[in-house]
Amino acid sequence: MKAIFMHVKYTGEADLGKIELDKLPNKLGIVTTTQFLGKVDEIQNYLEKNGKEVFIDKEKQRNSGQLLGCDVGAATKVQGDVDAFLYVGSGEFHPLGVAMQTKKDVFTFNPVTGIFSKLDEKEIEKYKKTKKVKYIKFLSADNIGIMVTIKPGQYSYRKALEIKEKLEKKGKKCFIFVFDTLDSTEMQNFPFIDFWINTACPRIADDRDKKNVVDMNELNIISQ
Repeated sequence: MKAIFMHVKYTGEADLGKIELDKLPNKLGIVTTTQFLGKVDEIQNYLEKNGKEVFIDKEKQRNSGQLLGCDVGAATKVQGDVDAFLYVGSGEFHPLGVAMQTKKDVFTFNPVTGIFSKLDEKEIEKYKKTKKVKYIKFLSADNIGIMVTIKPGQYSYRKALEIKEKLEKKGKKCFIFVFDTLDSTEMQNFPFIDFWINTACPRIADDRDKKNVVDMNELNIISQ
């Protein structure tokens, strides 16, 4: 089945007065998702007029400041220049990724609701604990499924073979599963798999419905 991806833009107004300037440091990086790219210039101008030094850049994505679930390059590209980030958008998935990769404070502003806040340190610690618990469970698993996608830019079959070889030396049974688009329901067809290793988008393991999935970048075995 073919999938069509459409870039939907937010065209409503943004109450920039809801951004609490006194809580923001002077050097800021701006990051956002495709829906709110049209608001970036407006927000950047507002911040700069109020004495903030704004940094915005890109790495793999087409637009400066743009995040994708598995790519926070727009943040890491400027992390050495800023004291914190302002995430323009909704939800905690993207700002959590920025916080984990850059180790910087992340403030959030939702143009739709006008809500301004700082990413809760408790949420970050909860996220870290969840990762640790998953990894501990993975260590005791016997049958491991290694997921490989054929999508351009995410294809990691050679890395999957490397992981398989090292895990089998440690006494685990490993099976490689190749797919295009990951469907969580398909994973249920293999109940003999105790735990999965993701070699595709590194944020797949963060999805709430994937409690027995770890990302390949979390495995210490790769560098051993």
